[in-house]
Amino acid sequence: MAEKHFKYVILGGGVAAGYAAREFAKQGVQPGELAIISKEAVAPYERPALSKAYLFPEGAARLPGFHVCVGSGGERLLPEWYKEKGIELILSTEIVKADLPANTLVSAAGETFKYQILIIATGSTVLRLTDFGVQGADAKNILYLREIDDADKLVEAIKAKKNGKAVIVGGGYIGLELGAVMKINNFDVSMVYPEPWCMPRLFTPDIAAFYEGYYANKGIKIIKGTVAVGFTSDSNGEVKEVKLKDGRVLEADIVVVGVGGRPLITLFKGQVEEEKGGIKTDAFFKTSVPNVYAVGDVATFPLKLYNDIRRVEHVDHARKSAEQAVKAIKASEEGKSVDEYDYLPYFYSRSFNLSWQFYGDNVGDTVLFGDNNPQSEKPKFGSYWIKDGKVVGTFLEGGAAEENQAIAKVARLQPPVGNLDALKNEGLSFACKI
Repeated sequence: MAEKHFKYVILGGGVAAGYAAREFAKQGVQPGELAIISKEAVAPYERPALSKAYLFPEGAARLPGFHVCVGSGGERLLPEWYKEKGIELILSTEIVKADLPANTLVSAAGETFKYQILIIATGSTVLRLTDFGVQGADAKNILYLREIDDADKLVEAIKAKKNGKAVIVGGGYIGLELGAVMKINNFDVSMVYPEPWCMPRLFTPDIAAFYEGYYANKGIKIIKGTVAVGFTSDSNGEVKEVKLKDGRVLEADIVVVGVGGRPLITLFKGQVEEEKGGIKTDAFFKTSVPNVYAVGDVATFPLKLYNDIRRVEHVDHARKSAEQAVKAIKASEEGKSVDEYDYLPYFYSRSFNLSWQFYGDNVGDTVLFGDNNPQSEKPKFGSYWIKDGKVVGTFLEGGAAEENQAIAKVARLQPPVGNLDALKNEGLSFACKI
């Protein structure tokens, strides 16, 4: 097969790839210079929609509605946009071999792609229960959510098992968002997770208690401190029961699993320096290999604000790291420089009528403020994290846009705080006056 040559190749077709392409177009890229190679069959889209509006029973989001960059208020890049810019979208193409010293990628179909500069934007894949040898985990209607194909399977299952029973395995992001969306689709929902409270990597027990209470009020059964150890299926091979470690058995027409992910970096093992489970980069997302950059979920990068190096799995960082890498590539070609990446960690989620945002670092003492009663008509509460006498992290449920901006500013500026009781009484107004 003939080789294809490009100046720039973005490997991966997710959020980061789309935002990188937009930045290349902004900076000036010649037709034929840039290719995006993706194993997905569609142009880059805003992945967060899959666990939210894509699954709504009415007014559901569909492509081309949520192609990048609409998630951040930017223009929507349809497949035609890439054509107009002379950017080659190479879809439904899985790369099975990467030879970084030779600047070469090889696809499953045996095609060879040569590049001068590579941006690794392969993202993450979901952890599957079959990876852990869970008995019966290959039954039909045990579903995962990462790509649009996964979401389509879930939409089909929701239609086929109308008003049935759903079991959500996992109490993190996907678990909470999918628990809500299955309830909105009129399913009988149970959530199962091993931790003592939901979203344990981010939430304090107090914050988690609100969401668990709110979900329980919606009729969702929450089963904590145990895990799924097996599944039984019917004669069609469709899942019908979930066996839990504590001996309980739950009926299920659909099981949705959200037990975490792992960055897709196997292709590059032994060829590039790794750290903390990702590919190590500098503040411009350059890796240890010349002309190879890594962005989004796969990058372990310097988090300047905390003088630390971290890997961040979130859409906000995927967008911003991609833009930073392209700016750095273009600047270095022109003999210029760009500022170091100075990221403020940001996470958010929406489910039912709830919407929270978190900024900064969740370390140190915590102060909870506001109305966190799950029964309230319009609950609104938040939390500050205080370390070494400074506010380093902020969380707000039910905030207006300007209030969310205020808590972001607090996390960035890290104002000193003396009395925690006074901070609790002041609550959100502390942030709004900074």
